[in-house]
Amino acid sequence: MRALIVSNMYPTAQRPALGPFVRDQVEALRRRVDVEIELFAFGPGPRALVNAARTLRSRYRGQRFDIVHAHFGLTAWPAVLARLGPVVVTLHGNDLLVRRSYLATRAILPFTALTAAVSRDFSANLPGAGTKRRVAVLPVGIDVHRFRPIPRAQARARLGLAPDGPYLLFPHDPSRPLKRYDRAVEAAGDVPLLTLGGVPPDEVPYWINAANAVLVPSQTEGFGLAVIEALACGVPALGTPVGIHPVVLEGIDGAYCGPWDPDAWRAALAPHLAAADPRVDGRARAELFSADAMAARVVEAWRDLLAEHKA
Repeated sequence: MRALIVSNMYPTAQRPALGPFVRDQVEALRRRVDVEIELFAFGPGPRALVNAARTLRSRYRGQRFDIVHAHFGLTAWPAVLARLGPVVVTLHGNDLLVRRSYLATRAILPFTALTAAVSRDFSANLPGAGTKRRVAVLPVGIDVHRFRPIPRAQARARLGLAPDGPYLLFPHDPSRPLKRYDRAVEAAGDVPLLTLGGVPPDEVPYWINAANAVLVPSQTEGFGLAVIEALACGVPALGTPVGIHPVVLEGIDGAYCGPWDPDAWRAALAPHLAAADPRVDGRARAELFSADAMAARVVEAWRDLLAEHKA
């Protein structure tokens, strides 16, 4: 099977934090022997989007792909207009949560062969999902080789942090309003709160391992990779019951999933702040959501779609 991945979320030297989860899925797909993967990545912004369809047609003139898979709703426009094969689109977050992107995304979906969302919870942002509209659930997964337990002292030394005393991590850029940095600040109180704004992706595992716990008090989530990354590192994670959080955190001793309530969150944090090196046994749960496991789900969805078209 020959597939073309189209995305305007893909890391570059200038923007290394742009869509590393898409890169991880592409690399996982390329590790498979049953698919041949081409990648067309372009930058964000309206001008790049307008030029993408023209460039796609020019670059792949005369070629045909079994599947064209677009990541992020707006990229479905050039993927469809290029007419290179049936289009699958994975919706990630702002494509349904920001009004302008939502309207443009909704307009192109009838012309795609399959719509996918990164979680069942997130798919509810599409009217009729699961009833009048078929929506596949195709998460992107994490690189479990990159996200791994690292001795806390080693991580703190690398980052220039104090070896003793607690730290907490808000694993996002504070400027992203739906991630609710304000809640994390309230939960942390006097405890130093680290953030990931501007941190290169390869350094993120060190920031996670340096923390006593990871706080993800989001208002909403497309999926919720941050709590999986924390569990893969063996670090306690606290999350609101949005996206994949309830599924991932349930039953993990030391993890917490509950509605935002400052007192309840502080109570859940207390044992982790008191411990010198708090850890959780979450590696096996995180591996269920590895990039390789999720890539297998994507390929299965592709095969099902092609079988339907042949029937």
